[in-house]
Amino acid sequence: MTNSRAATSASKANAKRGQIVSEAAALFDNRGYHATTMEEIASSVGIAKPTLYHYYRSKDEILYAIHEEFIDLLLAEHEQRATDTSLGPDELLQGIAGDILDLMETHRGHVRTFFEHHRELPIRERSTIRRKRDDYARIVESLLQQGVDQGIFDTDPKMCALHFFGMCNWAYQWYRSGSEPPRSIGEEFWRMLRDGIRMHRIPEPAKDAAATGPVSASSPDSQTIIRTRRQRTGRAPKDSVPASSPAD
Repeated sequence: MTNSRAATSASKANAKRGQIVSEAAALFDNRGYHATTMEEIASSVGIAKPTLYHYYRSKDEILYAIHEEFIDLLLAEHEQRATDTSLGPDELLQGIAGDILDLMETHRGHVRTFFEHHRELPIRERSTIRRKRDDYARIVESLLQQGVDQGIFDTDPKMCALHFFGMCNWAYQWYRSGSEPPRSIGEEFWRMLRDGIRMHRIPEPAKDAAATGPVSASSPDSQTIIRTRRQRTGRAPKDSVPASSPAD
């Protein structure tokens, strides 16, 4: 019985902490982190200010809780999806884009706080969140690299990951609830980016040479086309040294 009461008490405390985090995130979104006081957070939750300090010792602690909840949600969503071995890098990246946009509907205050108030975190907590952010970025880079290795994408994974996050992370500045579902927007973002980096294969010559005529000797092969694309986009072949770089 004692254990049951303790579990119930812990559950209620966790629920109250979650409510405090949600209300604080909404206030930070509307008023800004610096303009919001602990007294205003307590009032929004419906508790006295001294009671608020029973759950969180400072506004910094609440800020850290918002950051941690946000990034942990994204990591957990991906980890769960990645257990499906039938999904390739294309589908997993589409899912990640949808996850980021989805939180703009379900956790709007968290989104703005995460992207705009990272520097206000205490040094130790900031380092913890930075490691998790870097882990998430590496997941995206790794999936892009897998796509390159499998011949699906033709891109620089690191640069493309920066493009990916810039596209998804900035959407909270203009997204308003009630428009197109945010997950659909995120997935469309990914499809647009994917179509730009997709490896375009050259059709194989028809087997019936008599019916189609011989392949012209002047027809460009795939390597010629790839070289042409690199010249057009400024990307150098892997085995060459860019003209602007010193050779030694």
